Amino acid sequence: MDKITVDGVVVTPLKRIHHPKGDVYHGMKKSDAGFTGFEEAYFSTIHAKDTKPWKKHYQMTLNFVVPMGKIRFVIFDDRENSPTKNNFFDITLGENNYQRITIPPNVWVAFSGIGTQFNLLLNVANLEHDPNEIERKENLADIEYQW
Repeated sequence: MDKITVDGVVVTPLKRIHHPKGDVYHGMKKSDAGFTGFEEAYFSTIHAKDTKPWKKHYQMTLNFVVPMGKIRFVIFDDRENSPTKNNFFDITLGENNYQRITIPPNVWVAFSGIGTQFNLLLNVANLEHDPNEIERKENLADIEYQW
């Protein structure tokens, strides 16, 4: 497993149970590390070679799972009192690396679709979406990182 370099980020291996008529993909249980409550789950897609730029939630904990395709996530910690301030964490999740990444509030995340087909993201969030608790940087270059 990749060495986690941002405080509060948790990477949890998930079960994929093979069945000849269709597999079962575990996502999250109440007893899992990273579970901080549940108010909303949603799916998002990202096209191959596209990148969704930086965003940061002030209160929401993100729990990302990639059941189809392959998505590269980059997390940046600019929290003033964090022991990992200015660190990045880069991880690719997908069918061949089926895990959940838990991202705490107040860290930046951006992600790229690197699967060649359909890239599907599930977020199991502890809060319902609130546009007032999120900050976005529409320009990927606003946080310097070698993609």
